[in-house]
Parts: sequence; C-alpha cells; structure tokens
Amino acid sequence: MHPVLILASKSPARASLLQRAHLPFDTVVSNVDEDAALAEHGPLSPSETALLLARTKAEAVATLDVAAERLVLGCDSVFELDGESYGKPLTADIAVERISAMSGRKGTLHTGHWLVDRRNGESHGEGAISSADVYFAEMSREEIEDYVATEEPLQVAGSFTLDGRGSVFIDRVDGDPNAVIGLSISTLRTLLAARGVSPSHWWRSTPQPTTT
Repeated sequence: MHPVLILASKSPARASLLQRAHLPFDTVVSNVDEDAALAEHGPLSPSETALLLARTKAEAVATLDVAAERLVLGCDSVFELDGESYGKPLTADIAVERISAMSGRKGTLHTGHWLVDRRNGESHGEGAISSADVYFAEMSREEIEDYVATEEPLQVAGSFTLDGRGSVFIDRVDGDPNAVIGLSISTLRTLLAARGVSPSHWWRSTPQPTTT
C-alpha cells in the first residue's frame, strides 16, 4: 500500500526531514517551470514567491493519476536579503557574490507549504508560510571561496545550508530551523490537522518511500 502523503519535491533535505519524523511518503517530482509560473503574476514579495511556487508544484502533481485519494505536499524556499528574493545561485560567481553580501548580516528564509487533498473525490488546497531569521557570522573571502568550491551552496535557496557545511557560518536562527532546511514539520502538522489527519497515526505503519 502506498503512503497517503506525496512530496512534490526532489529535495533530499525535505525528504530527510520527513524520514526523521517517521512520516511515510512517496516522492513525485513536479518538473514545473518556475520562471513561467512567476511570469504569470505581478511583482511578488519573497514570502509570496515561496508560497506561489509551493502551490504550483503541489497542484501539478495533484493532477496526476498517482495522486488520486492521496495528499500532495509542495514546498519552496526563498531567501530574503534587503527585501530582495534569492533562490538557487547555480553558478560559483553568483554564490560568492551573494554569500559575501550575507556575511555578518541577517537574512530571512521563507518556506512555502501547499497541501492538496485529493481524497474522497475532492481537490482541496491550502497553504502556509514558515519564515525564520538567519544570522550569519563574518566570513573571509577565503572561507567563502572554500565553501563555494564544495558546490554545496549552488543548488540551495540563499546559497547556504543549515544541515551541511553552511552551518559553520550561522551564528543563530530565530524561528523554525526546519523551515530553513526546507520543510517545517510543525507547519505540515497544522495543514494536515485542518484536513482531519494526525501524523501520529502514520507511525502505526511506516511504508518505505518511493521516488517517481
């Protein structure tokens, strides 16, 4: 039997958070065009951007046959610095530039969550944002270049991780640290509760996750 929950994300960090909480799930990647999704809307704040992309991913997977009679969770994270939105840097030059700007300062990581309930013939969607302030230590140019050379920051929002090498440069986090990693388990619990689902019930039987 498949788990009730589908994670519409290929993020290993998000999958790890669900696994650590012993919440059974399958992974189905949405493959949505994020730039196209954003282009359809006017200017958005960083938090609005995160929620829109989370919704777009969840709704894309929720249209698939595999989502019938199941719950689909989409997530997306956006880093905010000086009011600007920052996603994945993708290249080393951009990562060095961004991390240099973050050194010794505070930024905010917004993670959007959108849950689509396709059980009982319905398609009900609801979302929420979980945000946390991240305080960065002063970093030397050498430290920044060493970090970027690992390629770890290239594929993550804001060019840093809390659950990897990037943790070396983070002084503290005000807010849910799981949201900084990419998925707030407490926010998910709230969204599930609104649909009459208690995660603790899933602990009675925990199937192994699969990836599609």
